[in-house]
Amino acid sequence: MSAVGREARVGEGADTPSRWPLEPSRPPKGVSQEDWRDWGWQMRHRIRTAEALREWIVASPEEESAIEALASRFRFVITPYYASLMEPMNPDCPIRRQVVPRAAEWADAAGLEDPLDEVAHSPVKNVIRVYPDRIAFCVNNECALYCRYCLRKRMVGLEGWSMQKRELEASLEWIAATPEIRDVLLTGGDPLVFSDARLEWLLTRLRAIPHVELIRLGTRFPVTLPFRVTEELCAMLARFHPIWVNTHFNHPRELTADSAAACDRLLRAGIPVGNQSVLLAGVNDSLDLMRSLCEGLVRIRVRPYYVYQAQLLRGTEHFRVPIEQGLEIFRQMRGRTSGFAIPQYVLDTPHGKVPLDHPFARGREGDDFVVEAWNGAIWREPNPR
Repeated sequence: MSAVGREARVGEGADTPSRWPLEPSRPPKGVSQEDWRDWGWQMRHRIRTAEALREWIVASPEEESAIEALASRFRFVITPYYASLMEPMNPDCPIRRQVVPRAAEWADAAGLEDPLDEVAHSPVKNVIRVYPDRIAFCVNNECALYCRYCLRKRMVGLEGWSMQKRELEASLEWIAATPEIRDVLLTGGDPLVFSDARLEWLLTRLRAIPHVELIRLGTRFPVTLPFRVTEELCAMLARFHPIWVNTHFNHPRELTADSAAACDRLLRAGIPVGNQSVLLAGVNDSLDLMRSLCEGLVRIRVRPYYVYQAQLLRGTEHFRVPIEQGLEIFRQMRGRTSGFAIPQYVLDTPHGKVPLDHPFARGREGDDFVVEAWNGAIWREPNPR
């Protein structure tokens, strides 16, 4: 298969919203529908090199050189499914921007490795506790693909951050010994990298802890590899209700018939599905794109939940949007679309998530944006004009 002449599968151009009815992805020549829709086949055939990427797009010289130069800093992996959504001839394609390295990742003097200070909030390995009653449990450090703006670049794909069964057991013992914890978010990495059997074991252990009321899964698989969300997986998850899922669509062209079907399978199993996006320059930083994304999500019965301000994370300066620009996008959405299609714009801090509205957002002071967290802590987020 050659990238030359291959059409973008969903829409044309960065500002083009998804077509309705939504279109399914299509396998390249030589790949059967059976293989294409097999999530195991997709994982085994992920794109990891510039040479493999050329089968899908005409990579720019900048992209090719960045793949080599940044290999030691952050892994480069893309699923064939997600690659099929990229525009072959457009380096500014919003799908490409999320997953293909760029030289701009080197130019970020202010970026931090752990901007939320998660390591300091970790009572046991890969458990993050910021709030009294809930935790993020990073059950693995693998994903179907690696987003260039990933909050946990410091750990994903690195051997020292992987979780062995004995380490999962230690975390489960800590949860069982901490009765304040009522809400457990399984994240990573991505919990759906696990086999059904391994995930079932983990959910069984959590459901045996009386004070754990709610289990949530944070996963991008419905977006990046929707074939992972099988009927068998959904039936298994339904045995452990209440289960909630939050996924991560960033652009309307990520809404395909395949991703909609994955969300529908979860919903039919009684699992509410919400969406958490990140506001990203060149991806979704306009009123038209954000409204198209959120209205498309509502149309497939996925609730737009949060949109995060991009973190002060190493290698992501080219993604960051001034907070005032984000505030204006969501101000303009009000009255122009359904209220429940407007997500809450938030800034994540070491003190937890802070809504970027009154009374928590105090406004600009110099080059910082000042907010007040739930516990009264004042946080100053660097916010260059």
